[in-house]
Amino acid sequence: MSDLLERLRGRGWRMTAQRRVVAEVLDGEHVHLTADEVHSRAVAKLPEISRATVYNTLGELVSLGEVLEVATDKRAKRYDPNAHRPHQHLVCARCGAIRDVHPTGNPLADLPDSERFGFTVSEVEVTYRGTCPNCAAA
Repeated sequence: MSDLLERLRGRGWRMTAQRRVVAEVLDGEHVHLTADEVHSRAVAKLPEISRATVYNTLGELVSLGEVLEVATDKRAKRYDPNAHRPHQHLVCARCGAIRDVHPTGNPLADLPDSERFGFTVSEVEVTYRGTCPNCAAA
């Protein structure tokens, strides 16, 4: 389970009803919702919340570094509240489902100096692709 709500309270982020609902919708483990999915779930909790408010709140959360914006292939961007624990993503090539994975080892250290071409490498993004169990069973 992510600790998004606790992190936001700890930052003193002004917790309006709309912001709270967006944060509640995003809070959880393996949550990778599109903005439209966040809006749909937020409306179920707070019917008067607007799409613009959801988009603006997501933008703020990304700017704060509390939520990651995840883009895989040409699909809609997804929002990941697991921003403070290093992880990679496992993506289903058929349905687009995303899971957080925590491989062992250090992918940054795995890149040999000869392949860095003078770059000072500060971070690594690895995306594993495959077929999820639901799509494989279909």
